[in-house]
Amino acid sequence: MLIAVFPEGAGGRLRPLADDGTPSGPEQPVPDLVAAIARIEAADRPRWLWASTADVYSRVVRAGARVERCYDLELAEALLLGAEGRWGEPRSVAAASARLAGRPVPPDPPSRAALPPGELQASLFEVDALEAPAGSLAGLVEVYVAQRARIAALAQEPAAPGFPPRAGAMRTLVAAESAGALVAVEMGGAGLPWRADVHDALLREMLGAPSAVGGGPPARLVELNERLNEALGQRVHPESPAELLRAFARAGFMLRSTRRWELQQVDHPAVPILLEYKELYRLWVAHGWTWLEQWVTGGRFRAEYIPGGVVSGRWATRGGGALQIPKVVRKAVVADPGWTLVVADAGQLEPRVLAAVSGDGRLARAAAEGDLYAALAAEAFDGDRAKAKLALLGAMYGQTGGNAAPALAALRRFYPAAWDLVEEAARTGEAGGLVRTWLGRTCPPPSVTWREGFDGPGEGAEPDDRGGARGRARGRFTRNFVIQGTAAEWALVLLARLRAALTGLRAELVFFQHDEVVVHCPRDEAAAVSEAVQAAAEEARRLLFGETEVRFPLDVSVVEAYADAK
Repeated sequence: MLIAVFPEGAGGRLRPLADDGTPSGPEQPVPDLVAAIARIEAADRPRWLWASTADVYSRVVRAGARVERCYDLELAEALLLGAEGRWGEPRSVAAASARLAGRPVPPDPPSRAALPPGELQASLFEVDALEAPAGSLAGLVEVYVAQRARIAALAQEPAAPGFPPRAGAMRTLVAAESAGALVAVEMGGAGLPWRADVHDALLREMLGAPSAVGGGPPARLVELNERLNEALGQRVHPESPAELLRAFARAGFMLRSTRRWELQQVDHPAVPILLEYKELYRLWVAHGWTWLEQWVTGGRFRAEYIPGGVVSGRWATRGGGALQIPKVVRKAVVADPGWTLVVADAGQLEPRVLAAVSGDGRLARAAAEGDLYAALAAEAFDGDRAKAKLALLGAMYGQTGGNAAPALAALRRFYPAAWDLVEEAARTGEAGGLVRTWLGRTCPPPSVTWREGFDGPGEGAEPDDRGGARGRARGRFTRNFVIQGTAAEWALVLLARLRAALTGLRAELVFFQHDEVVVHCPRDEAAAVSEAVQAAAEEARRLLFGETEVRFPLDVSVVEAYADAK
């Protein structure tokens, strides 16, 4: 059963539907939308149809309820627009309705990204009623019916660059994206366990005492700044690349930048001081006491996770930098008393995806091993694991020159099907074309790629320079898009399967990043959770790739602190 949901303040309107969108019952006004959803979910376990999981489901989660399945219209609309070559057009239900009716299309509502942390968290977890969205319940259902027809039409299209549409592929992607949206809200509600006292202690150990002056640098940064000034023979602001470049020039070192790799080539006593300062400064700014005060409450770090927030399908976040937690700060991610963290990491994920989607038999046999690079090295690179890794990563990321060239020649000779797949994707991108992932997520057009800053044009490249530096950069982007995007799909299916497997346990999904999942659970559930993670990885492999030889092994750690995971 499918139930359409249209929120109106604290209440809303519901309507039962058949899977094809045909009404199977009357429209029902409800004064308390969350209570109605919780009651119906407990009795019937329907699939919920709503405009945005992020907008509706956070209220359900805050009330202590949970739903099993949903269909997120906005996420589906974004995927379909991309597949139809209209990437980035407004995806709201109001916009989709306007397109169907031939009316002017309104822009999407502004993002909540600009909200201060406190207001953002309130918007996610402390709001009892939603502002009524534009449109109507009937319009929402109309968009759903139209989306079903568009999904069916995609499966009938002829082969396109990249992976061609296949029956059921886009439907699977929409289902996985919608399931991921449920997980994202639940993770934001549960929060990542975070010990503020441990975080404070490690900051004091590394940065020294905080400044007595509000906003000033801590003691260790003050000390390093003084030592840097002494080593350079003048006062500089270490955060100013221009000042640093001038200071090193006066010392006889002409640098193009203050990046770590370039500084490490300079033999000057100021360099190690500056490198230490830069590292500690990043820690202070990104995860210092201000971050701790803003983002950790009640022993939990909560961020808003954005499924499909990156063009490849990887997740993004709003607030707190949840996907960029440095290893040293992970020491503060500590399980509650009597609980533990199960951390699962999929190693060598993208190379294994390349083996699965390319159909290259020799590469697939290598990917059946525990260490893909070692297997490749033994077969094609005279046992040189580093060379095998360089070749495979070079093929996927477009590193085709310099030291990579001989290794790539060997890769091309031994694994031609895998090589041809990424080369075709690159050629399509260079010519300004679009490529797709395994399930049908479509890359943005060239103009969007440059605007968003993924790979800018080379010096002297013209806006339509498809055969020059701009085209080559575009080719590197599309070459990796088909692999990174498919890896994101595998991870998303794993996440959906794992969420279902944890039903009935006290365990909670609390973190997800590209190819890594963290579950917080009672100690006596750790073994069951570990088995569930491994089973979910295997289910994701079978669902996406069938009976391929390729395996996707997970490193699973059961630890008290996130930093202790292997």
